[in-house]
Order: sequence, then C-alpha cells, then structure tokens
Amino acid sequence: MSLSTTSPRGFSRRLSFFYAALFVVYGIQLAYFPVWLDWRGLSAAEIGMVSAAPLFLRLAIGPTAAFLADRSGDRRKAVIIAASCGCAAVLALSQSHLLLAVALFTAIFVVACQTTGPMAEAIALSGVRELGVDYGRMRLWGSLSFIAATFAGGVLVERFAAPSVIWMLAASTGMLVLTSWMLPSQQPAGAGSAAAGAGSRLTLADVTKVAGSRRFLLFVFAAGVVQASHALFYSFGVLHWQTQGISTATIGVLWSVGVIAEVILFAVAGRYLKRIGPAGFIIAGAAAAVVRWGAMALDPAIGPLFALQVLHGLTFGATHLGAMHYIHQTVPQEQAGTAQALFSAATGGAAMGAAMLLAGLLYGPFGGLGYLAMMAMGGAGLIAAVALRMQPGGS
Repeated sequence: MSLSTTSPRGFSRRLSFFYAALFVVYGIQLAYFPVWLDWRGLSAAEIGMVSAAPLFLRLAIGPTAAFLADRSGDRRKAVIIAASCGCAAVLALSQSHLLLAVALFTAIFVVACQTTGPMAEAIALSGVRELGVDYGRMRLWGSLSFIAATFAGGVLVERFAAPSVIWMLAASTGMLVLTSWMLPSQQPAGAGSAAAGAGSRLTLADVTKVAGSRRFLLFVFAAGVVQASHALFYSFGVLHWQTQGISTATIGVLWSVGVIAEVILFAVAGRYLKRIGPAGFIIAGAAAAVVRWGAMALDPAIGPLFALQVLHGLTFGATHLGAMHYIHQTVPQEQAGTAQALFSAATGGAAMGAAMLLAGLLYGPFGGLGYLAMMAMGGAGLIAAVALRMQPGGS
C-alpha cells in the first residue's frame, strides 16, 4: 500500500484529528458510561456483564473486519463503516430501557468504535514506515482529547446529571464519523484488477504464521494482562470515588492527571525507544501496575490519588507504546491491520472482558480491595514481559 501522494505533515494532521475524535468517545465511555448504566437501574453485576460482553464479541468481529480490510487494501473504508455503525447504535441506545436492548446496542456501539482503533493504528504505522512520521506525536492528540472529554464530561454530568452522558456520546461518535472520512487512503499501487490482486495475496496462513508464533503469543499475554489490569478502574473507578465523597468535577481532574502523564510520555518516547526497546516499555508499564493497583486497594486519600494517577502514563501509556512498536518491528506491513486487530481482540477483548467480569464479581462484596486482583495481573504481565525481553530478538 502506497502513501506516496501524502505529505508527512498532512498524514500526521489527518491521523491526529481522528485520534482526537476517537478518544473523546473513549473518554466519555470509560469514565461516565457506567454512571449512565447505573442511572438506568443496572446492578453492579449487570454493569459488569454489559461492559464485558462487547469485549468478547470483538474476538471474532475485530480480526475478521481487519483481515478483510487488509485484503482489500482500503482500511479507510472499513473505519468509516465501523464508525457509522457506532454512531447509529448510540442513537438507538438513547431510546433503550430494557436490559436486553441496553446490552445489545451497547455491544454494537463498543465493538464498532473499538474496531476503528486497530485499523487506524495500522494506517498510522504505515506512515511511520513510509513517511517517517512520529507515532507518539500523532497519538498524543488522542490523549489530549481524552483529558478534555473526561474533564468536560465531569462538569456536564455534575450540572445535567447522568442522562447527559448518552448525548455526549452521540455528539462524539458523530465527530468520529466525520474524521474517519478525513483519513488518508491506502489503496495499493495500481488500479483495477491489479489492486485487487495485491490485496488477495494476503491469506489466513500468512497471518497465522506471524500471530501463532510463540514470541508473538508471549508478547500478547505480557501487554494484554497489563492493559486488562485496568478493568476494575475503568468499570467502577468513578463509582468508587463517588462513594468516598469525591465530587464528579474532581474525578474529572483525577482522570486528566493520568492522561497528562500519558501525553508527556508519548511526546518524548521516540528518543528513548531504541535505547529501551518495546519490551522495555512493557516492563515499565507492568511494574507500575503492581504499584498502582496495590496502593489503590488501600483507598488512599485525595493527595496520594493524584500521585497514583500519574502512574497511568506507564500502566497504559508505556504498555501501549511498547505494544505498537513491537508490532511495527515484527509484523509485515500487509498484515499489520490484522495483527493489530488480533492483538486488540486478545487484549481488549478476551483479557479485558474476563477482567471486567471478575471486577463485577469482586466490586460488590469487596469494594476497593478488588484492586488486589488487578495488582496480581500486573505482576503476571511483568514476568511475561521480562521473559519476552530475554527471547532472541525480543526487543
């Protein structure tokens, strides 16, 4: 796939706009969608179920969509379709009251929006390969918009209460559709049947050879369990802080502090990548997860909470950067979208889904002590990441 007609600056700008829109959706969904579900009358276990179900559906839908997009050579079109489905599902969700309907449209919304991510990441990494753009400097705009979304979302929920969440999601998914049309095209060089032939050369055997290797599976486990260790925080973090008497506006600031740390890491990571390596970034994220979730289990006061939120720059940011660059260094470009989707399905789908189900079961009876299970997951990721670093070519 060729990007020869796109300038590095233009490519970076288009991806930055898309990341900004996508992470407004993520910011509102992760921080405040459980508040809306609670307002709709769902129990803690039901919130855990509704939150986890889409993650398991991604196991089949995400990789299939990405594989078809890789074969066609037009990842942009696939992103547009997925974003449009997500927007339509939110509008349907706004009119849903029964548990089954809420679960169904939540699944469509979450799967559709999260399917756009791996395919956009593949487009972004093609720019890293062909144009020499800095991935972290594009991706940080997503983090900045996440900060804005969580902070503004906290203020709006404080003023207009939980029903406002669904309308914030409707507006943000509409913007996601708009920016998906702005993504650079990646049609293979040539036209007509030649283009189709280039796409058809990708086979399941090609993908299996890379994705089924022992080293790739170890990588997926290492990064996946660290990212999945955020499950209790994502599902019940806001609700738990509210029970501690922390205002919604302050909660928005707490979320923002974590993402500011993430943005700083994205801005400077490029200069350290060769020295530390992708596996080194994952090790740093895993070690921080052990510290962060172990301390969160103690229900710390507001001051220590701000310090712990800074560790989000490592638990999420360093782990994510390590994963993206690991795929960039080890997976052929024509398989990048599928590899991204397989990684996303395994980590954001299977691992996160299982962790969210566990979080739903633990939070009701144990409250914040459930973070101890998340700490254990971080420890497992740390062991796997060290093992990955020790592999030949383990980066």
